[in-house]
Amino acid sequence: MFNSNHEQELSKRRTVAIISHPDAGKTTITEKMLLFGKVIRTSGIVKGRGNKKYAKSDWMDIEKKRGISVTTSVMQFKYKNILINLLDTPGHQDFSEDTYRILTAVDCCLVVIDAAKGVEERTKKLIDVTRMHNTPIITFINKLDRDSQDPIDILDDIEKQLELNCVPVTWPIGCGKNFKGVYHIRENLIDLYQKQLYHNEHLLNTQSFYDLSNKLLDQIIGVELANHIREELDLVINIYPKFNNKKFLKGFLTPVLFGSALGNFGIDHVLTSLIKWGPSPLSRKSFTRNVSPKEKQFTGFVFKIQANMDLKHRDRIAFIRIVSGQYTKGMKLRHVRIKKNIIISDAFSFLAGDRLLIEKAYPGDVIGLHNHGTIKIGDTFTEGEDIKFVGIPSFAPEIFRQIYLINPLKQKQLIKGLIQLSEEGAIQVFRPINNNNLILGAIGILQFDVVIERLKVEYHIETTCIKANVVLARWIKSKNICSINSFKQNNSAYLAYDAS
Repeated sequence: MFNSNHEQELSKRRTVAIISHPDAGKTTITEKMLLFGKVIRTSGIVKGRGNKKYAKSDWMDIEKKRGISVTTSVMQFKYKNILINLLDTPGHQDFSEDTYRILTAVDCCLVVIDAAKGVEERTKKLIDVTRMHNTPIITFINKLDRDSQDPIDILDDIEKQLELNCVPVTWPIGCGKNFKGVYHIRENLIDLYQKQLYHNEHLLNTQSFYDLSNKLLDQIIGVELANHIREELDLVINIYPKFNNKKFLKGFLTPVLFGSALGNFGIDHVLTSLIKWGPSPLSRKSFTRNVSPKEKQFTGFVFKIQANMDLKHRDRIAFIRIVSGQYTKGMKLRHVRIKKNIIISDAFSFLAGDRLLIEKAYPGDVIGLHNHGTIKIGDTFTEGEDIKFVGIPSFAPEIFRQIYLINPLKQKQLIKGLIQLSEEGAIQVFRPINNNNLILGAIGILQFDVVIERLKVEYHIETTCIKANVVLARWIKSKNICSINSFKQNNSAYLAYDAS
């Protein structure tokens, strides 16, 4: 087991994913968290293309052009001496396979809900995935500075549709143009709202005062609203349960906070809740046993691969969640699937598209290793033990497109680019036995637009896609080689090789 220093390192770590329906404000919240963590000094409007300000987490060219997240970003920063490994996931359903894999690598989730729209379809599906892993959930109701639903109706919506017991931690005072701030139920503290769109680290403060009965509240927000919020809170405090840490850690209960990410209000409340209630690195199941973060031997699994993070070097990075032990520069690790020992001389921590060479890392941390085509999603690395972690999903494609080159002389570059992009798990590449066509398979239609754009930007290849005459893909296997060969001869028109 670890010594006291390692125990201390574990207690200082939180590994968190942010999930939501598209446009709930998830990427904006990520940006503001980095601001509070003093990783960046200024934040602007996430989709502000005119002044060249983009979300730090949206580092790919296609994300900057479209103003959406299409891949998971990993960011590591400190807040109040706690090291937070933050994973900002794509909200759009077409990129769900990336999000589902990320949820296997975190110990807690922050769910973002639009105050005007309430619980949306994508949020329900994501919560179903977190429930498979019993992941603790903290909820942030965003955009209170816009017209919104009644907060009690939103909590009812969460309890009915997401089957989560809500525990309000903060409560909004007004909404829309009349949004005045929040009341901290546990601390009996009022934080007044001050909107600051272009917020820098020197302006991260709010006007606060204690005691809901303070007559200063009447002067600031008006007697009518002050009396209304007192009556409403008297009801809220009595009808909603108190926080129960055991139920929270099992994913049955969610603390709920209110605010405005764009207005930089309430993000510090969320961060405080994450470090206060979010669990330290948790155990993970393998096919043979549970692996504890307190174990001395290193173990970790690959949950994501990203090609061309550095366009100059055409590199591919494998993202590894450390489960147990400690990474140290120059250590020898066993790549379990290929049964090969390798010396790791370079590992990285991340800030979205930026990375930093590191000397040490601990359970809960996400490190990056260079991948030369030998590492796949789901691979396990250990210090010798042959184990494989469970729960990392793979997906059969549901939509198919045939890809064509504008310049047919770049066939080799196209195949190379597609194979490298397919390693990320978002698309699959099929080569029919009877012809030289290339067919792509994906879960969501937008993935094809991403591939075409990335081939153009990252590989300088112009391509186009048309609908393929394929409806599903299934893999065949047999211990009898003769039966496989016979099957191939009789069904060659329907068979293709994948990239592996």
